[in-house]
Amino acid sequence: MDEISQPMSDLERDTLLFHASGRPGKIEITPTKPLTTQRDLSLAYSPGVAFPCLRIAADPSLAYDYTAKGNLVAVISNGTAVLGLGDLGALAGKPVMEGKAVLFKRFADVDAVDLEVDTRDVDEFVNCVRYLGPSFGGINLEDIKAPECFIIEQRLRELMSIPVFHDDQHGTAIIAAAGLINALHLTGRTLKDVKLVVNGAGAAAVACIELVKSMGLPHSNAIMCDTKGVIYKGRTEGMNQWKSAHAVETRARTLAEAMEGADVFLGLSAKGAVTSDMVSRMAAKPIIFAMANPDPEITPEEVRAIRQDAIIATGRSDYANQINNVLGFPYIFRGALDVRASTINDFMKIAAAEAIAALAREDVPDEVDAAYSGRRLRYGPDYIIPVPFDPRLIAAISPAVAKAAMDSGVARRPIVDMDNYRKVLSARLDPTAASMQMISEEVRANPRRVVFAEGEEEKTIRAALAFHHAGYGSPILLGREDRIQQTMKAAGLAGALEGIEIVNARLSERTKAYADMFYARMQRKGMLFRDAQRTVNQDRNIFAAAMVALGDADAMVTGLTRNYYQAFEEVTRVIDPKKDELVFGTTILISHGKTVFISDSVVIETPTPDELADIACQTAAKARQMGYVPRVALLSYANFGNPPNLNSERVHEAVAILDQRRVDFEYDGEMAADVALDPDLMKLYPFCRLSGPANVLVMPGLYSAHIAWKLLQKLGGGSIIGPVLMGLSKPVQITSMDASASDIVNMAVLASHDALRQEGFK
Repeated sequence: MDEISQPMSDLERDTLLFHASGRPGKIEITPTKPLTTQRDLSLAYSPGVAFPCLRIAADPSLAYDYTAKGNLVAVISNGTAVLGLGDLGALAGKPVMEGKAVLFKRFADVDAVDLEVDTRDVDEFVNCVRYLGPSFGGINLEDIKAPECFIIEQRLRELMSIPVFHDDQHGTAIIAAAGLINALHLTGRTLKDVKLVVNGAGAAAVACIELVKSMGLPHSNAIMCDTKGVIYKGRTEGMNQWKSAHAVETRARTLAEAMEGADVFLGLSAKGAVTSDMVSRMAAKPIIFAMANPDPEITPEEVRAIRQDAIIATGRSDYANQINNVLGFPYIFRGALDVRASTINDFMKIAAAEAIAALAREDVPDEVDAAYSGRRLRYGPDYIIPVPFDPRLIAAISPAVAKAAMDSGVARRPIVDMDNYRKVLSARLDPTAASMQMISEEVRANPRRVVFAEGEEEKTIRAALAFHHAGYGSPILLGREDRIQQTMKAAGLAGALEGIEIVNARLSERTKAYADMFYARMQRKGMLFRDAQRTVNQDRNIFAAAMVALGDADAMVTGLTRNYYQAFEEVTRVIDPKKDELVFGTTILISHGKTVFISDSVVIETPTPDELADIACQTAAKARQMGYVPRVALLSYANFGNPPNLNSERVHEAVAILDQRRVDFEYDGEMAADVALDPDLMKLYPFCRLSGPANVLVMPGLYSAHIAWKLLQKLGGGSIIGPVLMGLSKPVQITSMDASASDIVNMAVLASHDALRQEGFK
């Protein structure tokens, strides 16, 4: 960790801390079966495990039924072409491979294991990987330099009976092809009648030109260029078999000459490779995919300056039409694994491209549109490819890939009911992760001013810097500037305050206005004006809340230095509840692909029946906002009156109140937590109104709720968001005292999102 304290950029520091904090790295392996008793062990291992072994020995296909093989992909690299960094070696490439594994899980619920093979020899690499077939359902090759990557993939596909897919080649090609389909559609052209120029002759470039040719582009209509110019028939310098396959008869010898009259440009080369003059000489309505990373061959601004009729895509997320591989590989493998495909062929790649293109033409859901509200996500020149966090991707791409595998004869377990398969895919991913990302994107598109009340704390400063650098908004650190600078210097953050506002309560010109407002609220509660002045000057939670109340900040975050209840009491002396709403806290638990909302976890000690009903309604609304169909269980230690008790009677009455209100969500109670969450136990009560396990748990009292989420937080096995404070008229979130800088950022984002909602953004 010593190197992390050395001078470095904020992004570098934050990234290193992200990877090193807690358990190092980004992945872990957890069991999917209980291992708590001796019998569990005898079933999982000896002697019971002998039975599935014998079954698999007799019928190898049963490995997909008795092991994780059918949902397991190996991400394999030798580190010879790591991102844009070059040959760093196998070990240095491991963070990228772990990241790829995380993306597989996040976007398609595919389990992935990274394997770094420490050799640059093609034969050694192939011989290492070829024998891994029994372990995995598929192989994702990554960051292997050309031309070795072509040889390795071809040989492994011949030797192995599971899909082998080099994403640097085919992932880029598939997404680029999807964008090209729509760009051609918008400009009234087809592949058969366009002239296409590809600049670059590496793995991705070769895959792009091969895929578009397999989709119908005539060989003679495509010109490929490398660093030495056009690849033409008869050229000998710098050639290999993969380049030679795309050599054409042409008089053009330079990229500039090749671009004359071109309809389409695909760039997979280097920054600045294309000039404005080249673009000006292209055909009408040119299609320009400048995909070099991190900087494109020519920027969209440079193209727009000379060609208003162009359709432009890049590899960057800060421009429209990002060619992003994450739109492809997770869902392609999902479809291939689900039909136990023996390979990923051109039919499957084309099906994926066409599915991605078709999705971009559909109406964009409100939640996706809201997340990218800085742009209008409607099919057209600036939206030819779906955005990465569109939740519809899995149900659009994976079935198309699976069907193409079936139609082309490489599927070993065809899917009979494709409509049901789509439904299963849509439900497979927990929507909370996507919802949180949507919230983040919406905040980034509509940044707000957030005051961080404990501005002299190191974690608060780190959180404010991260909030700012992520583009979420303008952070305000409340504190003394000299103390903040000292803390930053001690933490190695000196000089990083650009974009951060510091407010000192004692020096602020707004202090008197805040004191006047606070005194007006407290004068009939025994407070003198001098007391109001002193409190505003000395209590940062009061000052920060006053900033939000009077519109000098849009939201606030606090909680690191005082317990939750003290911070809550201070904030609510300044900020009132919303009209007709209850103020309480909801803790969101994400564990093993499931999300549960636990309310009230921080505010109301013993809710009345009416309050329990209110908590149920407001939490159900929050769950619905985050993508869930709420199923609400009002909890007790009793199940539907057995045994009877005064405390459970409160819950019983709350259910009756919900009956009277005729609410629009499923609910029932009183019931114990195990019944609420276990569908098998729920069957013991056939009259239960819930159609499945509850995802909203309304707790009977603060004691049980608080103990439950604190235990879950410390014992692990899941992620905790919150408690999320609900019901205040102004956006405030309070962290726990042991919150990390990342936790504080998340709460600041949630507070900003509350501000947008209160301002009427949709």
